[in-house]
Amino acid sequence: MDEMITNEEYIRKNITNNDDQPVPYRWTHGATDTHLGDGIVVYSIIQHMRAKTCVCIDSGGGYIPRIITQARLDLHKQGVFEGNSDLNWGDIGSTYVVDACNGIGGPNDLENEDSFYRTHFYPRFIKSTSVDAYYDFFVRQDIKIDFLFIDGDHTYEGVKKDFDLYSTILSENGVIIIHDTDSSYEETLIVSEDAKKDHYRFDGPSKLVQELQKNEDWNLIKLHNFRILVDKPSSSGITIINRKK
Repeated sequence: MDEMITNEEYIRKNITNNDDQPVPYRWTHGATDTHLGDGIVVYSIIQHMRAKTCVCIDSGGGYIPRIITQARLDLHKQGVFEGNSDLNWGDIGSTYVVDACNGIGGPNDLENEDSFYRTHFYPRFIKSTSVDAYYDFFVRQDIKIDFLFIDGDHTYEGVKKDFDLYSTILSENGVIIIHDTDSSYEETLIVSEDAKKDHYRFDGPSKLVQELQKNEDWNLIKLHNFRILVDKPSSSGITIINRKK
């Protein structure tokens, strides 16, 4: 059998690349031109849970939120979602991206309305800190979240704040994924001298996950593939979280 269950050419052009340029920071998800890395998990969860209202706190190059949008659109194509298939204003939900675009963690082009990501996937972009967006956007509009991807402030205090706030507006069957939760990946990462000005330690997510493991309210699944295949790209780790019932 020569066929793949995934559309390799579409993935290469639109998901892992901006046409012919690699999506920035895709490597932190263990993704390559044709391998989705963490993205396949995100896609599968949204498909499985029929998630409509999806939020990504920080995004870098828009890698994860474009997969979120594709998963929702595919649910419509597959006949699971019905009605108007407009990417954000129809009946298949919305992808919200929250990013202050303040340069912390490295530059991105989310502010550029003509960027590949924004002209192909049309996110509902909220240029704000996650705290302000929580109070002044999501709470004010009484929005409940089906799928939340936390990839913002990577200090312990920052990621805990995001989790503590946004978990309160999670829908009944909502799922949270926290990125960069593999401490082994973080501790061994070599940063080039020219990039050190933009680099910040990202040990906060792993510390929060250790804390949440002791919490009786949450189920956790840690997915870490660092050095399972030592000569292949690996993810910086994700942890899937939902409420115990």
